[in-house]
Amino acid sequence: MKLSSLLTNGIPVFLAPMAGVTDAPFRKLVSEFGVTAVVSEMISSEALVRNSKKTFRRLTGGMGIKIVQIMGSDPQRMAESAKINEANGADIIDINMGCPVKKVVNNNSGSALLRDENLAISIAEAVVKSVKIPVTLKMRLGWDDKSKNFRTLAKQFENSGIRMLAIHCRTRSQMYSGTANWEELSRLNEIIKIPYLVNGDIKNYDDAKQAMAISNAYGVMIGRAALGKPWLLNQILQKINHNKEISTPTLEKQYEIVMQHFYDTLDFYGVEHGLRIFRKHFCWYSSGMSNAATFREKINQQNEIRSIEKLVRDFYAEHF
Repeated sequence: MKLSSLLTNGIPVFLAPMAGVTDAPFRKLVSEFGVTAVVSEMISSEALVRNSKKTFRRLTGGMGIKIVQIMGSDPQRMAESAKINEANGADIIDINMGCPVKKVVNNNSGSALLRDENLAISIAEAVVKSVKIPVTLKMRLGWDDKSKNFRTLAKQFENSGIRMLAIHCRTRSQMYSGTANWEELSRLNEIIKIPYLVNGDIKNYDDAKQAMAISNAYGVMIGRAALGKPWLLNQILQKINHNKEISTPTLEKQYEIVMQHFYDTLDFYGVEHGLRIFRKHFCWYSSGMSNAATFREKINQQNEIRSIEKLVRDFYAEHF
């Protein structure tokens, strides 16, 4: 199976799915630098079943094995969505039970499913039975500190046929505050036999190494740390598997990376929508650089490609 190929070539490093961020252009860019696998943005099962063109656009892009994450609260709809993705070339289906965003939770999806174990298991079983390709699942420790039920759920998911878990080491109530508790996973390998990835607060190689050691996880999944640093996952992948140091791209090279990402985004979404989407990427790429606040303010006021090109060129030229 193609999932096995991702897990038998060293410690896996996955790009986490992030709504509105890990779109096709970004997944392609991270893939080109090098990573074990990228996961699509979460796809609404309802929208996919209704044949939403916007939803289908989120499924393209990236390189290598195609992992599509689906989100919903109805087992039948989730199963239908999985079948549609399989028919459209997905290699792996990933189920979202970790998103903490209010509008997702209010639809009884994402991390809200951690409060309803029976429904969560029904969804996992329905999706697994609906497709021939492997099914994985991303979750959190639980809804809050009083209901950390990830161990019980993990075992039931394994029994349902889920092939791998990725666990963000916070509860839903924490959102992204506080510190990810990697130690919570330390004995999970005594409960389940399927592999699991540790996720949360992994910003560099040292974090990845420590998270692996503490959690006894099979690999790591990295999300927010890759924003503005699409080369980061390959740096971690090479260091953790081959003890090979990959240098951060020079500012001259970073300028080229930013502009290529920018143009790819415009090509994918169209100029008007692409410009709106890429503003946040300009913010992430310029983070930590001098005069970044002024640069971001100017960029956010521009709607002409040539003006933006000049602003970016001049900004990076100041730092070469």
